[in-house]
Amino acid sequence: MRAVVVVPVVKQSRPRTAPGDSQITAAPQRSNEARLEEAAGLARAIDLEIAEGLIVTVNQPRPATLMGTGKIEEIKALLDEKDAGLVIVDHPLTPVQQRNLEKEWGAKVIDRTGLILEIFGRRASTKEGTLQVDLAHLNYQKGRLVRSWTHLERQRGGAGFMGGPGETQIEADRRQLQDKIIKLERELEQVVRTRQLHRAKRRKVPHPIVALVGYTNAGKSTLFNRITGAGVLAEDMLFATLDPTLRRMKLPHGRTVILSDTVGFISDLPTHLVAAFRATLEEVLEADLILHVRDMSDPDNAAQSHDVLRILSDLGIDEKESSERLIEVWNKIDRLDPETHDALFERAKGRDNIMALSAVTGEGLDALMDEIAKRLSGVLTETSVTIPADKLSVVSWVYGNTVVDGREDNEDGSVTLEVRMSEAEANELERKLGNGPKADKEDWER
Repeated sequence: MRAVVVVPVVKQSRPRTAPGDSQITAAPQRSNEARLEEAAGLARAIDLEIAEGLIVTVNQPRPATLMGTGKIEEIKALLDEKDAGLVIVDHPLTPVQQRNLEKEWGAKVIDRTGLILEIFGRRASTKEGTLQVDLAHLNYQKGRLVRSWTHLERQRGGAGFMGGPGETQIEADRRQLQDKIIKLERELEQVVRTRQLHRAKRRKVPHPIVALVGYTNAGKSTLFNRITGAGVLAEDMLFATLDPTLRRMKLPHGRTVILSDTVGFISDLPTHLVAAFRATLEEVLEADLILHVRDMSDPDNAAQSHDVLRILSDLGIDEKESSERLIEVWNKIDRLDPETHDALFERAKGRDNIMALSAVTGEGLDALMDEIAKRLSGVLTETSVTIPADKLSVVSWVYGNTVVDGREDNEDGSVTLEVRMSEAEANELERKLGNGPKADKEDWER
């Protein structure tokens, strides 16, 4: 389908940053051209052909149509000229505005929220993702049931001889939507319980968790694949991946950690989606370390970073906490010119919480892995451990979770290892060797 993308620039809109924001007091402003390019990219993500894109200045938003009559007539002529049957308005539209614009233009109209929901609906591949998208879609549709078609105004008769006027069709449709929403919310409650069980099992097998977050198309999935060797879809496309993925990976010195790839963030993320995907996004809260991946080749990466930090703040990760367990990954430096590339590397060298790299070429990746290992090592204690002959299966766990400096195979079949480990790893080893129940085995690759 051919589509026209319209980016309204509302002059009297309120600033995005609300009072009390804990992360950043003033949001970097995006250029109008960048907004148009992002909106067009969202449309292309669902295989739409962009016939035209235009930026429209709105001095005073109109309750009925958002834009003035002159611009509406201009866009109507453009639709006829380009033979386009869809208009994407990169701005929230009320149900009345959407209905009126469709009447004026004689074309289908969707706003930014509807477009993102459409993308998520196509990308969801697991049952959990589908449930979350369906719930967000129903909550969005519930507000769109306006009296714009005659069949929504018909009355259904009440029950019994003296039945009242009954309910209108729109009321019946709204009730059916609410029933579906309640059903989906119950199913998602089961998803939340399942995730909590998975987290409990991970605590019993205490591998640290590293979560990747970032603006959509920042290169998270490419970095995920580079580190783990996984085959997660990674394309130069907004929201190329949606469902979260977890994989094991080895750090320098052999320690095993779990790497989690999450859904990409975006500016003005619909509240329906934030609420529906909270069970998924809360995986970030459980992470021992968060890698905030930024596309440094994008001129608007500062504004994108602000949006990511705001969502993290909404999830409950405040500024102080994020500084302790968040590393900024300045990605896509291979796309920069040599002078900018070198300057960026110099800036990153002077900061403990910033790593510059290219997930495509691998430049800077070893330094990132060393920094992750350093952050997760905690206070390491040197000790000597003897593994009895009947517990030799524990040796592989020691190699995978601690730093082994030496090994001696004894005549009685036991093995003595010189290791460095944290207090948590020491407690886990004691449990395995001796006295507690065997650790649960968790299949991470799902």
